[in-house]
Amino acid sequence: MYRAIAANKRNTVFIILLFMVILAALGFAINYLWGSGSSGNYFLFYCVVIGAGLYTFIQYFAAGRQALAITGAQEIQRADNPRLYNIVENLSITTGLPMPKVYIINDPAPNAFSTGRDPKHAAVAATTGILDLMDDSELQGVMAHEIGHVQNYDIRVSTLVFGLVVAIGFIADIALRLSFFGGNNRNNNSGGNPIVLVIGIAALIISPIMAAVIQAAISRQREYLADASSAMITRNPPELESALAKLGQYGRPVARQNSSMAHMWVADPNKPGFIAKIFGTHPPIPDRIARLQKIGGSF
Repeated sequence: MYRAIAANKRNTVFIILLFMVILAALGFAINYLWGSGSSGNYFLFYCVVIGAGLYTFIQYFAAGRQALAITGAQEIQRADNPRLYNIVENLSITTGLPMPKVYIINDPAPNAFSTGRDPKHAAVAATTGILDLMDDSELQGVMAHEIGHVQNYDIRVSTLVFGLVVAIGFIADIALRLSFFGGNNRNNNSGGNPIVLVIGIAALIISPIMAAVIQAAISRQREYLADASSAMITRNPPELESALAKLGQYGRPVARQNSSMAHMWVADPNKPGFIAKIFGTHPPIPDRIARLQKIGGSF
């Protein structure tokens, strides 16, 4: 478990560097296609990289509140829902973490997520659907999974990845629109070379796809780790096994959510399909249950 946490921290640095490489490629493509045409002038390149960095910095502080607002989550106190509040409080005491803010989402789809930039600014949210579906032990397993994300600083990584993915998609979309509808400026800048133009446009198309693939890869591994964290915190892996089985059987799309925050939920909040399997941010539930059963044999 601790080796997995250390590996995830190393992988996080590597993945952030990959995002930086993608942003740099985007910047060079835009600078070559739409810049002054001079190889020594990197004005647009600097604009892309610095702008994306500033956007990600802003998202680092704002993404948690945005995710809660998107879902329509409402903050609660103990008196509003003693069952959920007490479970989260007991798990916080067990792990030695600060008590996160607790939210409820009025949605019949069973799901939950955590967000925030660090344990001191964390929040956990559960839908009314998951509160109705799970018994107390299963709900404890799910919320321990979310506390695991907080404990492992997954919420920080998720926030950074969210900002970078959105920034890459936005920049690529604007650049592609300019490439197709921006007139003859691109031909002048690239010297009329159609090969250079094709390579540049290909970079604009591939960049957001690569960003989505990287987002999915990091999210899947952190879901496995959060499952293992839940087992360690509760010392009872069957709690989460049973909860995941119910999520697999009764799960359905969440009404209010954004694809850019799909990786934050305990289970995939979107309708499954072929594309979802390729770019899905969650590993298959049977695989997660199998890993928990293997962990359970060590207790």
